[in-house]
Amino acid sequence: MHINVADPNILLYVGNICRSVMAESILKHMVAEKGQEKEWIIDSAATSDYEIGSTPDSRTNMTLKGNNLPESDHIARQIKKKDFDKFHYIFGFDDSNMNKLQRMKPEGSSVVVKKFGSYGAESKDDTVIEDPYYSSSMDAFDKVYEQCLRSCKVFLENF
Repeated sequence: MHINVADPNILLYVGNICRSVMAESILKHMVAEKGQEKEWIIDSAATSDYEIGSTPDSRTNMTLKGNNLPESDHIARQIKKKDFDKFHYIFGFDDSNMNKLQRMKPEGSSVVVKKFGSYGAESKDDTVIEDPYYSSSMDAFDKVYEQCLRSCKVFLENF
């Protein structure tokens, strides 16, 4: 879906305190580099309620900082029904997110609900961006960063 540049460019990521925050930060940075930050609303929210009010995982901020991006000060919130009216795109990161989002999407809503990893994926298996939270290795966060970077680039190229 292409949104006319004269319209507000709006986007929402849905995840939690790792993937969604990382993707939000990367996309905000890319949009700012193009001088278009005033044309976009980029936010992230959780499909679950157990991290509401939490700040990003410290490993997420370490990964952002290690890639020369500012640390995120995002405070986790849960997605609300009104988000389906406010945003043009809502992205999930895995099958569980997508199932929840499809069930939550109001009938008749024009919002595009899509798996974020599908942008630039080389295979169907590559569309899932796994939650790195439970990993004891920073490699998982680095992989999520690379997947989010790829998806942000391809999304913006096709926008």
